[in-house]
Amino acid sequence: MFTFTTFLAYTLLVAIYAWLRLRKEKLSSEEGYFLGGRSLTGIVIAGSMLLTNISTEHLIGMNGSSYKNGFIVIGWEVTSALALVAAAVFFIPKYLKMGLTTIPQYLENRFDGMLRSYVAFFLMVSFVVTLLPIVLYTGAINLESIFNISEILNVSKDRGLLITVVVIGLIGSLYAILGGLKAVAVSDTINGYGLLIGGLAIPYLALVSIGDGNPLEGLIKVFDHAPKKFNVIGAKDSVLPFEVLFTGLIVNQLYFWCMNQTIIQRALGAKNLKEAQKGLLFTGLLKILIPLVIILPGVIGFYYFGDTLYENQDMIYPEIIKKVLPASFIGIFAAIVMGAVLSTFNSVLNSSATIFSLDLYKRHFNPKASDKKLVYVGKLTSSILALFAIAVAPFVAKAPEGLYQLLQQLNGIFFIPIASIMLVGFFTKNISALAAKVALFVGLSFYLLTSFVFDTGVHFIHIWGIEFILNLAVMYLISYFYPNKKEFKTGDLKLVTMEQWKYTKPFSIFLCLVTLIIYITMGSITE
Repeated sequence: MFTFTTFLAYTLLVAIYAWLRLRKEKLSSEEGYFLGGRSLTGIVIAGSMLLTNISTEHLIGMNGSSYKNGFIVIGWEVTSALALVAAAVFFIPKYLKMGLTTIPQYLENRFDGMLRSYVAFFLMVSFVVTLLPIVLYTGAINLESIFNISEILNVSKDRGLLITVVVIGLIGSLYAILGGLKAVAVSDTINGYGLLIGGLAIPYLALVSIGDGNPLEGLIKVFDHAPKKFNVIGAKDSVLPFEVLFTGLIVNQLYFWCMNQTIIQRALGAKNLKEAQKGLLFTGLLKILIPLVIILPGVIGFYYFGDTLYENQDMIYPEIIKKVLPASFIGIFAAIVMGAVLSTFNSVLNSSATIFSLDLYKRHFNPKASDKKLVYVGKLTSSILALFAIAVAPFVAKAPEGLYQLLQQLNGIFFIPIASIMLVGFFTKNISALAAKVALFVGLSFYLLTSFVFDTGVHFIHIWGIEFILNLAVMYLISYFYPNKKEFKTGDLKLVTMEQWKYTKPFSIFLCLVTLIIYITMGSITE
């Protein structure tokens, strides 16, 4: 009962804090609802970006994967820092100059309106079919494990998970529907740093226990138990071969941190370029630290449980929580986990509503829609998508390589084709709209066939890289015969101050060096 009380108290604290911060905000305008009034600071952006990214698909899925595969999965995290450097130095200055609210808007400016609509539609499908259901389901696994909801309600475990999915979905949608981006970002700030502190406490307490009061001694014991788990260089037949860092993974990271609406929308809502760059680069630092929260506990789990949970790897993190956390802290940490779930869920809902309202509804159904009407449509969209995600969530269970790996594999369906179009749009002038549209569908078809229809034996991240090259070839070939006739200029709408943060360059160099050092030092670990 005490556990549930602390859980409820922390959850209410975040809700009250968000309400106090927002009660005087003007959320009825397009800019106020979808971009937080372009008023977000670096600290808020970083906290919100971290929590939007790190949810239970990481706490559950990444720890489950590291329990089974070791530190090789760190590539998903530390290479994010490099992409965030690119976002801060190159992409966000262009976005803010153009006054973008959505990424598909850029595609209309560079190519044409039809491509904008195609990409907006595919992004909506991606959010609803892949990300939202997995976030809900992994959150339900964690909360079911902590509170034994199925036992309390005297129902089966599957029914207990379903009830938990519904409750999380309804609460999460309220944040996004009622408060817009500002509500999401403000609640994320307190939950984001709570997650970092609470998440670090899990491995710390475990190592203190293993080391008889000395965490360093505990770490040495865990390392000596299975040194190969600490090596970051994945073999060719592993879940994350080292070679993929130089093929499809870098394309995926550039898309996710520089072009993904759910993530970059926080930086689009920055009060100026300086705050946007601070937020992006500080997020890069947090991503380098986050393996201590979402990878190390899984390796510690191997020390505790051996390979007994290999067939059910996504249960390792909840088991560690129950093993190392005192009962008085379990409720608070469960609330932080709940916050992580809500953050990603309501962030994706908000981004989906933004894309539908501005890229689809306003363009195709009601070009003269008022701000009030757009906000209403955004809220209605969020409501419908939330209900759909709740219905789909139970179907993502029992992924063979774990839920995180499933999420990444599904994301590739849409992310890589869109990334290839965005990148050629930024770096070339001769690629035509027709070429971009053909490449979008060629890329989608190629990935679906090679990943889900035919067994090629090639790792899906390598397929990302092959698909990227294929898309480029298609675009250049078609543009040779049907060249681009539209002149594109970035322009500057002067909506925010464009003064650079003075530490952007040194901070960027620092993040790149730390990433390199991690791979040099941990890549040399042997048995």
